[in-house]
Amino acid sequence: MFVVVVVVPFLLLTITNISNAYVKPSELRHKIGTPGLPWGTKEKNEWFNSRVYHRSYQEDVVKKLQAGFEGFAVHQYGTIHVNKEYPLYVVKSNDWDEEKVCVLITGGVHGYETSGVQGAILFLQRFAKYFNHDFNILVAPCVNPWGYETMERWNAQAMDPNRSFGREVTNESKALMQYLQHYLTCAKWLCHLDLHETTDFDKFEFRPAKLARDGEISNQVGTIPDGFYLVTDSTITNPQTTWHKAMIDSVRQVTHIAPVRSNALCTEQQLRMGPDGTIIGEQAVQEGVIAVPVPALGMCIGMTTAKYAATTEIYPDSPKVTLEQCNQAQMMCIKGGLEYITQQDKGSIPPLPIFQKLFGEME
Repeated sequence: MFVVVVVVPFLLLTITNISNAYVKPSELRHKIGTPGLPWGTKEKNEWFNSRVYHRSYQEDVVKKLQAGFEGFAVHQYGTIHVNKEYPLYVVKSNDWDEEKVCVLITGGVHGYETSGVQGAILFLQRFAKYFNHDFNILVAPCVNPWGYETMERWNAQAMDPNRSFGREVTNESKALMQYLQHYLTCAKWLCHLDLHETTDFDKFEFRPAKLARDGEISNQVGTIPDGFYLVTDSTITNPQTTWHKAMIDSVRQVTHIAPVRSNALCTEQQLRMGPDGTIIGEQAVQEGVIAVPVPALGMCIGMTTAKYAATTEIYPDSPKVTLEQCNQAQMMCIKGGLEYITQQDKGSIPPLPIFQKLFGEME
């Protein structure tokens, strides 16, 4: 068991409402700090002390885990201390077999991205038991519980946990990596899916706060893709394109896929934000998929070097989806990805219960 201590010593962002992707630098200026100068301890303390608690990790997450899941056990792997204790939990296959390949599902690395947390739990409730025969499955549904309660991307030290699985670590990433390395026996990590969202919060709060924290000035807010997409590793030599397609097709059953950027449909201001064929400024490598240098960024999906690894993203603020559809999209991505791997790497699998029946139960 690990106890991870977060040192508490460290404004709620207010900016002009922005309708265009290109704005005056003053409209992106965060109220904390001096423009162009990185935050020090004083500014980080000011940021931390202005955070607001919006929801309960205990009510929304822990109680669902305590209810249990067929074929799985819940284990505490650490604790985060930020004014109070946040126990960290994983949900693990009961019949963990050291000879089986392993699957890791992570959610809530960015605490405010709700469907990553709730989608992981929904998968445990609906489909996980059907894959237990073929895989050891480990689910860490909420890696950053303080961020979940305050609806923040960062942890309490104004650090991004999804940039801390490399040279730089946070208490959140350290706790999970230590558990995987020292308290879990796994023959091979075959698959890792890390569940995320891209939200309006990114555009209007996180990005200006990041600029202020890092002492940078910009007049570009960026764009938010409307739909579901995947982020993969651009440094690998054998991208799993058919696996990506299987997940995209599975998600398509419940929501829409993010389109690539078309400059023909952009305003003059938006044209400054990126070229044709991109999603969130990155070149699309196939429908609904972009690739970035995962190891250099220290992203969560890089910690296991799994053959099948991807980060999910969905836009919960879209008028085209409900929050429940976002949760279902995360669940269907996991389901589609594991079905594909089972057929390709593990032979055949008995058919899952009729999807329509299970989906009807979710209505």
